[in-house]
Amino acid sequence: MPILEMKVPSPGESILEVEIASWLVEEGDYVHKDQSIAEIDSDKATLELPAEMSGTITFKAAEGDAIDVGAVVCLIDTDAAAPAAKAAPAVKAAPAPAAKSTPAPAPAAVAVPAASHAAGHPSPTAAKLMSENGMGQGAVQGTGPGGRVLAQDVVVALSKGISAPAQPASNWTGSREIRMEKMSLLRRKVAERLVTVKNETAMLTTFNEVDMKPIMDIRKKYKEAFKTHHGVGLGFMSFFTKAVTSALELYPMVNAMIEGKQVQLHDYADIGIAVSSPKGLMVPVVRNAESMGLAQIEAEIKRLAIKARDGKITVDEMVGGTFTITNGGVFGSMLSTPIINPPQSAILGMHNIVERPVAINGKVEIRPIMMVALSYDHRIIDGKESVSFLVAVKNMLENPERMLFGSKDPVEVLLGL
Repeated sequence: MPILEMKVPSPGESILEVEIASWLVEEGDYVHKDQSIAEIDSDKATLELPAEMSGTITFKAAEGDAIDVGAVVCLIDTDAAAPAAKAAPAVKAAPAPAAKSTPAPAPAAVAVPAASHAAGHPSPTAAKLMSENGMGQGAVQGTGPGGRVLAQDVVVALSKGISAPAQPASNWTGSREIRMEKMSLLRRKVAERLVTVKNETAMLTTFNEVDMKPIMDIRKKYKEAFKTHHGVGLGFMSFFTKAVTSALELYPMVNAMIEGKQVQLHDYADIGIAVSSPKGLMVPVVRNAESMGLAQIEAEIKRLAIKARDGKITVDEMVGGTFTITNGGVFGSMLSTPIINPPQSAILGMHNIVERPVAINGKVEIRPIMMVALSYDHRIIDGKESVSFLVAVKNMLENPERMLFGSKDPVEVLLGL
C-alpha cells in the first residue's frame, strides 16, 4: 500500500523551522492533489501547504507544533479510493424526506442546520484574526472543508470592508481570569530580531521636520491627471521613496551594511516599505527603486501591499532590502524612534501631518508639518552623514524639483505626464 510521506518544503533561504498554524482538513479525510491541507508559519510569512497527491491523510504533527524544514508532516495513503459514495448518499438523503411528502417541516428542519454549518468553525489562525478585528461567529463565510473558516477567508472579508458586529459599551467583564496565548513563530522571530538590534548595534536617531505644503500642492493639482494617466493614486510614499533614493546616492554609507569586518556597499536601492497586514507588520521590498518613476513606485507598493493584506506575500518579496521606510503617521503617531531592520544600517520614520505655526520670510504662517526620524547604526554611519542625509531628504521634499536634473516642466516630468 503506497504511503506518501509529505515533508515540509523550504519557504526560503535561511529558514530552518516552521510552525503548523492550522490544519485545513481533518485526520483521515480524503484530500485531492494540490488541495490546501495546512497553513504553516515561518519567521517571515504564513504559507499554505498543498497536498502532493490524492489520498487519505494521516497527521504526523499537531497544530502549534514546530517542525524542521524537510521533516515529515503527514502521510497520504494514495491507494485509498476517493469517497465518491459520500456525495451520492448526501444528495439522495435530501429528496428522501421530500419523497415521503406530507411533512413539509422536515426538509425545513434539515435546511436550518445546513445553513448554520455554512458559517463554519474557524481555524485557530482565522479565529485569532476574527478576534483581533472584532468579528463575531458567523461574520465570515468559510470556504474550507465542511464550511470551515480559513485565515484567507477572514482576510478576504476584511479587504471587502466587512463591518464588525456592534460591540457592547465595554468588553470588561469584571473577571480576574488570566489567559495565555502562544506567540506565533513570526511574532517570536520579530521579538528576537528587535532585541538583537538593540543589543548588537549602536543605534541612534536624528530628527527633522518637513514642510509638506509643496508636495500637497502637487498632489492637489495633479492627482486626477496622474490617476487617469497611470491608473494608480498619487500618495506621499512615492515622493519619500524618490527623495530617499536620491539622498542615498549622495550618502552611500546609509545604504550600506556591516558584513563581518567589511562594509557591504550597494550600487542600487532596494527599499523596504513597512505595511500593516492582518498578520502584523510586514516589510516587502521595492527592488531597484532608484530607477523607478513615481508611478512605478506607487504601482509596486500597491501590488506588494495587496499581497501582504491577502496573505499571499512571498519570502523572496520581503528579503534583501538595503534601506527601510516606515509610516507610523497613518496610525496617528506624531514622533517615534523606529528600530533598524537588520542587517540594514538605517530606517526612515514618517509621522502624521499636523498644521503648525512656522516662520516663513519673517512672518508666521500655518503649514502642514511632518516630523521625520532617521534611526541609524553609528558603527557605520557618522552623525554628520546621518544628519546630512536627513536634511537632503527634507530639502528634496520641500523642493521637489531637486529630484530632477534639467527639465522644461519639472513637476510634469517628475509625475511622468
